[in-house]
Formats: sequence, structure tokens, C-alpha cells
Amino acid sequence: MTEEIKPKNPENRYVNDLRRLDFSQSQARNVSGIIVPIGLSLLFLALVAFFVGSFYTENGQETLLIVIAAVIGGYMALNIGANDVANNMGPAVGGKVLTVFWAVVIAAVCESAGALLAGGDVVKTVSKGIIAPGGEVSVIEFRYLMLSALLAAGLWINLATILSAPVSTTHSIVGGVLGAGITAAGFGLVNWGTMAAIAASWVISPVFGAVVAAALLYFIKVKILNVEDKLAAAQKWVPVLIGLMGAAFAAYMAMKGLKKIWKASTVEVVGFALISFAVAYLASRPYIAKQISGLENRKKDISKLFNLPLIIGAALLSFAHGANDVANAIGPLAAIVSTIGDATEIASKVTIPIWVMVVGAFGISLGLGLFGPKLIAVVGENITRLNSPRAYCVALSAAVTVLIATTLGLPVSSTHIAVGAVFGVGFLREFSENPNKKMLRPGHKLNATSEQAFATTGQRTKRRLVRRRFVYSIAAAWVITVPASALLASAIYGLLQLF
Repeated sequence: MTEEIKPKNPENRYVNDLRRLDFSQSQARNVSGIIVPIGLSLLFLALVAFFVGSFYTENGQETLLIVIAAVIGGYMALNIGANDVANNMGPAVGGKVLTVFWAVVIAAVCESAGALLAGGDVVKTVSKGIIAPGGEVSVIEFRYLMLSALLAAGLWINLATILSAPVSTTHSIVGGVLGAGITAAGFGLVNWGTMAAIAASWVISPVFGAVVAAALLYFIKVKILNVEDKLAAAQKWVPVLIGLMGAAFAAYMAMKGLKKIWKASTVEVVGFALISFAVAYLASRPYIAKQISGLENRKKDISKLFNLPLIIGAALLSFAHGANDVANAIGPLAAIVSTIGDATEIASKVTIPIWVMVVGAFGISLGLGLFGPKLIAVVGENITRLNSPRAYCVALSAAVTVLIATTLGLPVSSTHIAVGAVFGVGFLREFSENPNKKMLRPGHKLNATSEQAFATTGQRTKRRLVRRRFVYSIAAAWVITVPASALLASAIYGLLQLF
């Protein structure tokens, strides 16, 4: 007796067809998600080349050099936007206050404003302060040196972005200038005094950012979140925190952003900051009072009061980042442009054309919009868990630190500052909280490790609220960035000498 052959289930066939269709569509989306941003980036660089070439038509053979330098500067700016700006908006996204889309929009606007209004002084530090060219380096060699540094830094950051690793763009460009400078004329070419100050800022800035963020969070916990009447405490202290943010932003604008139209003295800066504190404080009081009227006396509800201050703090941080890190994109470009028309002498001061600032500002914004969302989650979600108050402390701490660094003309790493602030918040929670309080509730079963630890020491073990593997991986990235970009710049400079 022959076995009856049963027809295949048509439903399974349809399911398989749908799965294949869904897979094909997802692959197509992945391909378009790569091709479209790359295509728009190439279009931006082509436009930069076209407009710069049209503007410098009377410079003969030097026009090609300017165009190449401008394109590489634009490429560097794209990579800064893709990698470094994620540190600014990560806390707001991690705190569930902003979506990635609105984080990108706000950051793009504020980054451009900061670069165009207040980016000049740090540009001079990067372009002229790291090396001190004398008779041992000609103008042509100086141009190749800066070009090599710019391209090396861009390539390194591009690789890091592909690998989803947030690295310091400041480390990258400083390492590039250092490596190319040493290759060009030896160790004597380097301005070691400036390098020492920059290196010190790399150590000080994350520590300072961590301390400030932890202090702010501790203040919020003691004065607002851990008191019995949280609503009354929030109504009293949240306007003070908003006023503090207003004062910090006002002081920076008085010292840097408005210096072209108003030369403010120290007394005037302090007075302007105090007035801004009062205005922000008084303006925020009715807003906070209105918000509190619809909340319950719970930490979760109180956290909502920090949403708007966090957005303002993130915007402030982006403005400061644009002012500080635009130097990484256009500092070497400005140095190259300053030598055009004079093939015998390197000017002691760098004049920054407006088109150079525009290339840096819009390149950073475009890079953020096209590639930035990929890395926003690293700072905002992967290191430690953030909510609105914690993210606010990170944003304000990072903003204050960057503002101070920009005031001093030091190209500090916003990556170090932001990550340091996140670590500060996370480690404060580990120190001050009992993460295993759920285990102490009746009926809650403890795991074997916790039971063993309790039996041995009489204490409940605490979970680690900062992922240690990110501590190690980020530290490794910080260590390797300078030598990696220096070696790349050295190799590129050597290749340029062959042509």
C-alpha cells in the first residue's frame, strides 16, 4: 500500500514568503541607511570644494591646496558631528526627555551658533599653539604638516565611529599635529608648554566634571528627592538650579560670545551673571509652581520638573561644544589659509575667514544629523542608568566645565567631560544608595551569591551601577587615540614629501 502524499501547508508557504519579503526589505533599508548619509556627505564636501575654489580663483597654484584643505576640514567636521556631539545629547536621550530626532535638531542649531559666535580663541590655540615653527620649518612644510594632522584625525575618528566607539576628537587633532610636527622637524618643534597645559586639562576636566555632577546630584537628593515634602522642596530649589544655569550661560556670553561688540570687565561679567540668575530664578518660579500643582509627592513625579531644565542644559552644552570643538575641524585649516599669499613667513596670528567658520559649523551639524544617532545611546544609556535629575546634573556639569575651558583657550575633550560626569553620577549612586533594597522586602528571594555574602559578612551586597567594562574600554580609547592619530599623521606627512 502506497503512502499518501500530503500537500504542503499553504499557510507555511505564505509565512515563509512574508519572512523572505521582510528580510529583503530590512536589507534594503540597511543599505539605504548607509548610502544616503554617505551620498549627502559627499555632496557637502563637493559644495565646499566648489565654493572655496570659486572664491580663491586668483591664487593660482595655491587654489588647489586651499580646496583640498577645505574638503579635509569639512570631512573632519562631519566626523566630529558624528562622534563627539553624541556626548552632549546622550544624557537627555538617556533620561527619556528628548527623542533622538529632537536631540539632533537642538544640537545642530546650538552647535552652529556656538561655533560661529564664540569659536575664535580656541581655534588659535589648536592652529598655532601646539607647535612653534621657526626657521627649521618652511611655509610649505607647515602647510603639509597641518594637512596631515587634519586628515589623520578625520580618518581615526571615522574608524572609531564605524566601531561605535566615542573617542576624543581633541585628542585626535592634537595627536595629529604632534605626530606630523615631530616628523617634520623633530621634538624641538613642539611647544611643550602648551602641550603640558592641554594634557593637564585632559586629566582635570573629567575629574572636575565628575565632581561637579556628583555634587549637583547630591544636592538634589538631600534637598529635594529624599525629604518628606518633596513638592515644597522642589518648588523652593528647582528655580535655584535653573538660575544657576542661567548665570553660567550669561557669564560665558559676556566673556566670549559678545566680546566683539562688548568688552566686559570682570565686574561687569559678575554683575551680568547675577542679573541673569535673578531673571531665570524669578521667571522659573511660576512655571515650577504650575507644574507642581498637578504632581504627587513622589520621586518619579518630581523628576519631571527637570525635563525643561535638562533640555536647556543640553542646549547650553551644545553651544559650548560648538565654540570649543570647532577648533578641531578648522584650526589647522585656518592655519593653512593664513599662509596663502606669503610663501616666506608664517604669521604670528591667525586670521579666521568667515567661510572657514561656516565650513566647521555646518559640517559638525550635518555629521550629527546623518551619523550622530548611532552613538548617542553610548553615553546616555550604556554607562549607567539615567533619569531626568541625573541627566540634568551631567549636562550642567559638562557645560560649566567646557565653558571654563573655552574661557581659558584650552581645547579640552568634551568626551572626557561628559563621560566623567556620567561616571560621577553613577559612582555617587553606588556610594549613597542601596541598589538591592528590593531584596530586603518580605517574600523576595535572594540569589545564591547574595545569600552567601549575607551569611559571611552580615551585609547585603550592592550591585554595581556603573558598567566597569565601559570604564576600561573608554580609558583604553583615550590612551590609544593620541598615539594612533600621531602615527597616522606622521605616515601621511611622509607620503606627502614623496610628491
